[in-house]
Amino acid sequence: MRIIAGTHRGRPLSAPPGDGTRPTSDRVRESLFSSLAALGVLDGARVLDVFAGSGALGLEALSRGAARAVFVEKAASVARVITGNIRSLGFDDRAEVLTRQATTALRERPARSADLVFADPPYPLGESDVAEVLALLVPVLVGADSLVVLERSSRSPAPALPADLEVYRERTMGETRLWLLQLTEDAAREAAAGEH
Repeated sequence: MRIIAGTHRGRPLSAPPGDGTRPTSDRVRESLFSSLAALGVLDGARVLDVFAGSGALGLEALSRGAARAVFVEKAASVARVITGNIRSLGFDDRAEVLTRQATTALRERPARSADLVFADPPYPLGESDVAEVLALLVPVLVGADSLVVLERSSRSPAPALPADLEVYRERTMGETRLWLLQLTEDAAREAAAGEH
């Protein structure tokens, strides 16, 4: 596993041992980040990488111009791998690792703190649990240009979205389905006005 592009292109990343995590494949990451770059959401972005695993998504974003990334990973041993990757890439001053359950971390986050969220929950995680995480992401999103990238199995049903989120784009690549989600127009307006 490696950084695909940007300032740290080609640099290797450590993956957590065992099969407890499922790193996003290079092919899927390359396609995803090409789309994000075309949308102009990477430069200066504040990134939140939930269910972070190796941290590959958030680290790729940092390599491609994101300003800061917060990684959320409940398993302490996996969080240590993310910390090691951050150090080896020299991103210590731009990255933070929270060793917590996703729902706990999201309840603790200050409001309006992310432009771009990666959410790659374990495929066996129930749809109601995924819906809870998505609902908790709404107050974290900065505004109309903010995106949530939800990664699920191609066999998973469409996510149950909270009223304030809508699908911007979706794409299936082999075993992976990516959902790009954004605030609805009304929710984005409220976020911009600081009413949410």
